[in-house]
Amino acid sequence: MIQSAQVASKFTLFTHHAKTFPDLVTALRNSMLRAGVFKDERTAEEQVVQVLNFDIHLVKDFRGVRYIERITECIPVEEKNEYTFDHRNEKTLEGKMDKFMDNAAIFFGKTTNRELYKYRNIMEYVNDTYVLTNPISDKNISEMRINMEDTDMVNFDQFLERNWGIKAPKMQIAGSEAAKEMNDVRQETVPVSSIPEDAGAVQKRPTQRPVMTKDGQPVKRRTAGQVPPMKTRPVDGTTQRPVNRTKNLQQRPIQKNRTDTKDEM
Repeated sequence: MIQSAQVASKFTLFTHHAKTFPDLVTALRNSMLRAGVFKDERTAEEQVVQVLNFDIHLVKDFRGVRYIERITECIPVEEKNEYTFDHRNEKTLEGKMDKFMDNAAIFFGKTTNRELYKYRNIMEYVNDTYVLTNPISDKNISEMRINMEDTDMVNFDQFLERNWGIKAPKMQIAGSEAAKEMNDVRQETVPVSSIPEDAGAVQKRPTQRPVMTKDGQPVKRRTAGQVPPMKTRPVDGTTQRPVNRTKNLQQRPIQKNRTDTKDEM
């Protein structure tokens, strides 16, 4: 389970019966030692805490009701280089020995009792209600946002800011409608004084004078989309009628091909 959670998996879900979070880490560490995968306890425990992100602990009371008692987050402690070279700046032997002893204390502390992880409850069930106790770490927040859809990401950001005052970073998803809306809200608005006065003015087109005929009657202009009148031609020299270019096609009965048959002799 630990091996599959480290590589080639988006996430891993499993169940356990540990009562506390340290008991969960210890039980998984001992299982890896018994399997023969690791021989050193600290190395095995370090691999375990790298996999555990959240522990959702359920409790069953005497009535037979099962409920979530707490949600605990595991935060691995990264090893940092805390050694100093301040002894070079000391001019006396006593000063150099003091700085050397400080580095020696750090070394022995990391060797004998180095803290591999921290854990804290994100949510607890207190007095028949759920209470948010500690915020989620920045690393888990970023990993959770990457695997969310746009709508879920916006709701999650609002949840963080409303309960813990954590402002999510600016979205970098190209073409995302939710990201555009969130980024547009954060942009500053343009002041009214910077808008030119003629920005909303409508440009008027010059009016055209009507074209007059010799009789003083205005010529009617044909607008776009207007169908021109049907052309006519004289029939008998006195009257005109519109030309109908379509012919009435009467459906003629289909005649079957008749073949002459001769009796074979």
